[in-house]
Amino acid sequence: MSDKSPKSLIRLARENGDAETAEPLDLGARVRQLRKAGGLTLEQAAQQAGLARSTLSKIENGQMSPTYDALKKLAEGLSISVPQLFTPPRKDQVNGRMSMTRRGEGQAHATATYEHELLAESLTKKSMLPYKARVRARKMDEFDGWVRHDGEEFLFVLTGVIRLYTEFYEPIEMRRGDSAYYDASMGHNVISISPEDAEILWVTALA
Repeated sequence: MSDKSPKSLIRLARENGDAETAEPLDLGARVRQLRKAGGLTLEQAAQQAGLARSTLSKIENGQMSPTYDALKKLAEGLSISVPQLFTPPRKDQVNGRMSMTRRGEGQAHATATYEHELLAESLTKKSMLPYKARVRARKMDEFDGWVRHDGEEFLFVLTGVIRLYTEFYEPIEMRRGDSAYYDASMGHNVISISPEDAEILWVTALA
């Protein structure tokens, strides 16, 4: 049987997008972006950081490499941490991405323990992987060990009653409307304990 585990679904979602290459960080442009995001003029930011206006101007225009002391003052003046100065900025433009999946029209992936329905399948390079699952399993020994994968995961019970098993916690009984958020690299499995198969919504943050 082909591998259709949650881990393989995540791998599939990643493979749908092209690999992005990281661009070198322009520190001056990053400082300017952070200053403007905070609604500060050059004068105000320099005053808050305890730097001369001319010094901050030179840093923003790439005419001066700041010392670590200056970087600390800058970070304090902008109310951020030093590492945030070196975090690449997000793209400013709104890309307007959207995907709507009608009921029952998600991409189906069935396993012995779950029936998955991938949602928002038309979008590539997603930060999250949303999918519905009908939980077929009734006992833990139906699984071939723990399910574990990169990222964090949110689980929401749509119908029925489930028992959430995790590697480091006692099993939890969950009913319609209950939710859980957990580290997905921790072993986890879900079984139905209601007469009918329970349905859940899973959202995995792709690491």
